[in-house]
Amino acid sequence: MINIVLYRPEKPLNTGNIMRTSMASNSKLHIIGPLTFTIDDKGLKRAGLDYLKDVSYNYYESYEEFIKTNKNPEIFYITRYGKKPHSSIDFNDVDRDYFIMFGRESSGIPLDILKKDLDNCYRIPMRGDARSLNLSNCVAVVVYEALRQQDYNELASSEVIKGEDFLMNS
Repeated sequence: MINIVLYRPEKPLNTGNIMRTSMASNSKLHIIGPLTFTIDDKGLKRAGLDYLKDVSYNYYESYEEFIKTNKNPEIFYITRYGKKPHSSIDFNDVDRDYFIMFGRESSGIPLDILKKDLDNCYRIPMRGDARSLNLSNCVAVVVYEALRQQDYNELASSEVIKGEDFLMNS
């Protein structure tokens, strides 16, 4: 299972978009607080649309609580300081739990966390003069790379809601 881990996100719209991505990709979301907004924020709800009711997520008061609750999981950190591309993570085992952590919009993942596990620090390649991408875009890029490697395990490959032949019949 793909586990999206947000370290103290700051923007409710990003978090709402990530909740939507989590639901659509059948990933589990872990949110590490404290937050600068509430989970019932209007912006979060607007970005998450009607998907929020179907999102599987856990909230943790601290990084330490997240680590303890999840029994010291192996974490892949997505950071501008990583030296390997995110696509070099081997996500092929569909029976494994993959925890992928993304940092705060303003400051990323704390350096003391990253320094403890430099081998698991990865980056999304981009121009050298670009500081970062939008957080919700980063999550989508990495999650869908993981799903691509898993051949989109258990996800619909055709239109389900309107029907597979919707285009032909309209």
